[in-house]
Amino acid sequence: MHSSSMPRRRSASRRAERTLAASGVFALATAAAVTGLAPASSSASSHREAPMTAGDPRADNTDVYAFTSPDKPDTVTLVANWLPFQEPNGGPNFYPFANDARYNIKIDADGNGKPDTTYTWEFTDHTRDDADQFLYNTGVVKSLNDEALNFRQTYSLTVTDSEGRRKTLLKDAPAAPSNVGKASMPDYASLRKQAVLPLPDGGQTFAGQASDPFFLDLRIFDLLYGGDLTKTGHNTLAGYNVNTVAIQVPKKAVALKGDATRNPVIGVWSTTDRRGATVAGAGSKGAEDGKATDVEGAPDKGGEDGWRQVSRLGNPLVNEVVVPLKFKDAFNALSPEKDATITPVVDKVKDPIVPKLIQSIYGVPAPAAPRNDLVEIFLTGICKECGPIKADLNSQRLNADVDKTKVVPAEELRLNMSVAPAAKPNRLGVLGKDLAGFPNGRRLNDDVVDIELQALEGAAQTGKIVPALAAGDAVDTPYREPGDSFPYVALPNTAAVNQADSLHPDGGVGAGLGGLVSGDGFPVVPVTAVAGGALLACAGAMALRRRRAGQA
Repeated sequence: MHSSSMPRRRSASRRAERTLAASGVFALATAAAVTGLAPASSSASSHREAPMTAGDPRADNTDVYAFTSPDKPDTVTLVANWLPFQEPNGGPNFYPFANDARYNIKIDADGNGKPDTTYTWEFTDHTRDDADQFLYNTGVVKSLNDEALNFRQTYSLTVTDSEGRRKTLLKDAPAAPSNVGKASMPDYASLRKQAVLPLPDGGQTFAGQASDPFFLDLRIFDLLYGGDLTKTGHNTLAGYNVNTVAIQVPKKAVALKGDATRNPVIGVWSTTDRRGATVAGAGSKGAEDGKATDVEGAPDKGGEDGWRQVSRLGNPLVNEVVVPLKFKDAFNALSPEKDATITPVVDKVKDPIVPKLIQSIYGVPAPAAPRNDLVEIFLTGICKECGPIKADLNSQRLNADVDKTKVVPAEELRLNMSVAPAAKPNRLGVLGKDLAGFPNGRRLNDDVVDIELQALEGAAQTGKIVPALAAGDAVDTPYREPGDSFPYVALPNTAAVNQADSLHPDGGVGAGLGGLVSGDGFPVVPVTAVAGGALLACAGAMALRRRRAGQA
């Protein structure tokens, strides 16, 4: 990796746009930890982070999780979510997966930024009566094949290797429906259980709706809590649902050369493909440079009639904060192996602007540049030969059979599958001395907002929590606790997030704990926050910590 500066002379060409499209990704991974919001569009984690995905929510990746299965430690679980901000009462059509898209989870085992294993879900709609009915269901639904379920979806699941060879794992598999409510689906847990399906080579999979596991407080955008900086601790995403695909497979299925003992580290990300979609400056073809296949052994057609990547997500809090609107869609179409070719990326990661702003406004010292610790966390994985964090944790360089000459910096969520699940997980992951947590993979309870904010302010360099930021945003757990067995994600919510009554005419949180007001009537900003939010979030968090320190 070279750290040369940006060329002095650069034309306003497509080449420049392609460069800028990726240049924000890793600096963004550092700065995004503060708020999780785009400069001019609403988002939380990667919810609605770019213009194209904001207008195409069914293609919008929101979060990716990768962890050794706590109840089956010989397996690894991969979870990816789409279609954010699902108001539970959003009938009559509710929230199906797109039937004209591919949903992918990709695994890089050798560190070259290209997928060695790709799991792909493709959905098909089924309507029993579309001529004389408008309802999602016409009665109480007791099974996934119930005649009362007027609309349902099935999917095919395939796995593609690094050579483009595709194998079908499941056909016509039933997806769990949207949770219409207690009257329609009084035992939704039973429906969820029916949608967990075994895989022919071991493992299991699930597709359906779930409570959004991401958690943070976004109310800071209401003029810094209306001037009262003690008002933190409200999970703004509480009560909303997402669409989830999850897969649990033996570790050997995703490890390099099928050997998870010698090669335990993988890099994970998810993507969405649409047929015929064109993204300016993207340069991508098909599901992965045209290698994926529609049928076993047959390659996809390239060009405008092929599949194009329109959304991408690896580490949380990436595309929304730094990448300008003009380039967000181009980043979503970029493949990780191209990240290393962008010279400005390294410069922005090594010398991020947010710590300097915090220091100038609030006096919290910014760690000295160059920030090679951030490069290591987000681009290369953590290993003794990777950078200043003197530990071997989750770089693909640690795999015994890796050709190190082909390992490239790439933005991926990296997991060392040899690290055993923690008996008592710490929400701060590695910073909390829990090596089974983020940034070594990501569990559903990992507090990635607080973790990344700590990393931004130098905690990874010292190995100690920055005291001024210890409380974070005071939102420490998901709205609904994850389950203890696959697919782990919590059951979807049914109460209206913005439920209003005579006491709360602007909405309430008594039902879904999301809504537009807090329990004491304090207005909560909608998730459609606007420009300037990232700086306000930094300012609010810093000032809050300083005020509390002064009161102590």
